[in-house]
Amino acid sequence: DRQVIRFDGDDGLTAAMVNNYTKSGLAPRAEGKKYGREHLAYFTAICILKRVMSTRDMDLLIREELRDRPVREGYAAFCRSLDNALNITAGELAARLDGVEPDDPALADAAIHFALLSYAAGVAGSRCVALLRERKEPEPKGKKEKERD
Repeated sequence: DRQVIRFDGDDGLTAAMVNNYTKSGLAPRAEGKKYGREHLAYFTAICILKRVMSTRDMDLLIREELRDRPVREGYAAFCRSLDNALNITAGELAARLDGVEPDDPALADAAIHFALLSYAAGVAGSRCVALLRERKEPEPKGKKEKERD
């Protein structure tokens, strides 16, 4: 819970969710009943990514990120990307809300702006995942020809 920014109680991981993510292979099993740093890295990434993508897409991205590097390096890269995204957003939020009162229409404009940025970033992320999936799972022969007919 301390690893992610939350404004409500809906973003956390329950014990049942942790169990499901572990059983599905998205996160490694605990050693005994103890979770270590690597487990926390997985669950932190899952907790953030589950808001914007499917478990199937998370699995692909986590495996891809850790394909040629240890968990520590993959998690460090994840944290750098997260920090960058948060810093960009915080800077833009501060600029948009400077001097804005709760009854100011600029507040609704800012909310719409950030919702649309989230949408656009989600579309971009989905496209990247689709490209990764195409590389991993080539389209069966003949499918493109059928689509063109």
